[in-house]
Amino acid sequence: MKNIRNKRVVVTGGGYGFGRALALEFARLGCKVGVVDINDVRSKETIIMVEQAGGEGETFHADVTDPAAIKEMADYFFSTWNGVDILVNNAGIAVAGAVGDVPLEDWKAVVDINFWGVLYGCHEFIPRMKTQGSGHIVNVASAAGLLCISSMGPYNVSKAAVVSLSETLRVEAAPYNIRITAVCPMFFNTGLLDDMKSTDPWLSEVAKTGFENGLSAETVAKRAVKAVSKNKCYVVPMFFGKLLWLNKRLTPSLYYNLTAWLNRHGWMKPLYLKLARWGILSK
Repeated sequence: MKNIRNKRVVVTGGGYGFGRALALEFARLGCKVGVVDINDVRSKETIIMVEQAGGEGETFHADVTDPAAIKEMADYFFSTWNGVDILVNNAGIAVAGAVGDVPLEDWKAVVDINFWGVLYGCHEFIPRMKTQGSGHIVNVASAAGLLCISSMGPYNVSKAAVVSLSETLRVEAAPYNIRITAVCPMFFNTGLLDDMKSTDPWLSEVAKTGFENGLSAETVAKRAVKAVSKNKCYVVPMFFGKLLWLNKRLTPSLYYNLTAWLNRHGWMKPLYLKLARWGILSK
């Protein structure tokens, strides 16, 4: 979708953080934006900002973990707007900690929102996009789904599943002129930390430091939307994320063995914290 001006865009988790930044970036291109969120107050705030940015839109209250709600949401936008050009599956939460330490109910909460919420969106929107003959699904994953950082098991697993789903659909939906993009940023300034749970103080400090020294949500949104316009399969907005991902793809054993060696000798955690303080993890 080379020209995404004036398109019809639906963004889940659009009331805050990265979802809001994406909604505003699409609005600047004159798009009609549907802001889907469980928090109605934040959704309305986003719509006001969307209109100020030159777009138009409306809100829709939905819990992405409820398949019936997502079906209702898809029915609404496709019927009221006479179609949807772009769906952004953005809603997500973060839980961190070692396997065995994180409560199982927290694992379930992460997977329910981060993976099932994305799958429900794809399940409902793709058949309708097939009927209209075109569409673009943007799944917000994470570099965590590509790199599997220590003490981030629940988040890593949920985002890796989103990457895998996106790769599957990239081929599967191609005959119907439906494009798929997976967005995989590292740490950056968004609202994810506000509700983050963690059993590991080190990871909490790394995440907080990375967010404080990272790119703005607006900058990442610009890079993501630009990549969508170029129909890229993956969007890894940060240079260091691209470097680590290249290392993993070329020498996966070295990537994991080196990190394991650093962790075994007690050097991994202070190194990651220094990288976060220097802004290397998030730029």
